[in-house]
Amino acid sequence: MSVAPVDARVAHADGVQRLLASYRALPDGAPVRLAKPTSNLFRTRTQARAPGLDTTGLTDVIAVDPEARTADVAGMCTYEDLVAATLAHGLAPLVVPQLKTITLGGAVTGLGIESTSFRNGLPHESVLEMDILTGAGELLTASPEENPDLFRAFPNSYGTLGYAVRLRIELEEVKPFVALRHVRFHSLTELVAAMSRITETRQLDGIRVDYLDGVVFSEEEGYLCLGTQSDAPGPVSDYTDQAIYYRSIQHEAGVSTDRLTIHDYLWRWDTDWFWCSEAFGAQNPRLRRLWPKRYRRSSFYGALMKYEQRFHIGDRLERVKGKPRRERVVQDVEIPIERCVEFLDWFLARVPITPIWLCPLRLRESGETAAGWPLYPMQPNRSYVNVGFWSTVPVGRLTGQTNRLIERKVSALDGHKSLYSDSFYTPAEFDALYGGEAYRAVKRRYDPDSRLLDLYAKAVQRR
Repeated sequence: MSVAPVDARVAHADGVQRLLASYRALPDGAPVRLAKPTSNLFRTRTQARAPGLDTTGLTDVIAVDPEARTADVAGMCTYEDLVAATLAHGLAPLVVPQLKTITLGGAVTGLGIESTSFRNGLPHESVLEMDILTGAGELLTASPEENPDLFRAFPNSYGTLGYAVRLRIELEEVKPFVALRHVRFHSLTELVAAMSRITETRQLDGIRVDYLDGVVFSEEEGYLCLGTQSDAPGPVSDYTDQAIYYRSIQHEAGVSTDRLTIHDYLWRWDTDWFWCSEAFGAQNPRLRRLWPKRYRRSSFYGALMKYEQRFHIGDRLERVKGKPRRERVVQDVEIPIERCVEFLDWFLARVPITPIWLCPLRLRESGETAAGWPLYPMQPNRSYVNVGFWSTVPVGRLTGQTNRLIERKVSALDGHKSLYSDSFYTPAEFDALYGGEAYRAVKRRYDPDSRLLDLYAKAVQRR
């Protein structure tokens, strides 16, 4: 039975009408974009001057069906609001990206990942159907049976094929607590080998593993973080106040244990933006006591970062110190698991950034008949590791020099890079990596007048 207040459905229907009306109000041939107050993209873009589409009313959970374990969700709904609605029924999305203000539509069109991805794949794989506003102004339903080419090409299209207005997604049952084991490794080879075994068997030492990710602090200090859902009551940790989650992982040897509520587990990385809050002083004990708790979250740090970028505060401070400007290296890359140690060894030897986040993933689709996702073509039946690193390095001789080196290494290892941040590929390289011809075929069909940006123009040329 679907659970939804009548006003949620009415608000969504009104929101759709406002969206369509704002599209029709655009001058003929004018570019189409959303009027979004927030973004989780980390690349600079040309300032848009044309009016954006009205997304008012497209931010809610429309309905939750506990029996079918599905939810109908507006495209601009944040995962924070989605999780709040589904946990009330003992359910959660199959993959919940780490940051609260990521939207469901954004995670599908721009990809997302988290510690369930070793068993549940990527967020777009749990989408049953979508209503998409195309560049041609049509509101179409896309599913494996209806407009399947649009359905398959939508992930990793970053709004260049259309905007998700409504998505129906699968949910899974969750228990109220997560028991954690943090396993210390002194060798990257041993860590990745253990990750590979757990990805295949979904257990360690006879105990089921429901959540799996890891953190590398150095060549000799790495951890796998294993989570197991639990009904057992008992004390839980709180990392939304003075304690810092990623620091709690560290220990000398063996295994340490912890417990969190399912809610706090899902948002364990948001409070300190993984570890990036350190750049703003939020991990300084004295300042942390004074830092308002409502501002101890990724969305606030992101706003601070955009302010810094706008006024180049970091570069000015470096200049005062007599140091060179800094290049932003904020990336997530997918590396085949059998090449992961090779990438980590290369990265640690050349790029002065730690910690590094590791998150294994495996597509849900399997077998030779798997239809695939052409704009981010990963192989079924193959395990990958998402490697995340987010910081700055001294600028090099070329613009984006370190990012370019990383791109080349990732490609050499048969990997892929997410497109939410700076990219420097040539058009030919980009085509080969991100489904160029398949993308253009769908683009011609659903955005024949190119009212939406081209993917290369958006992701690489920063338009």
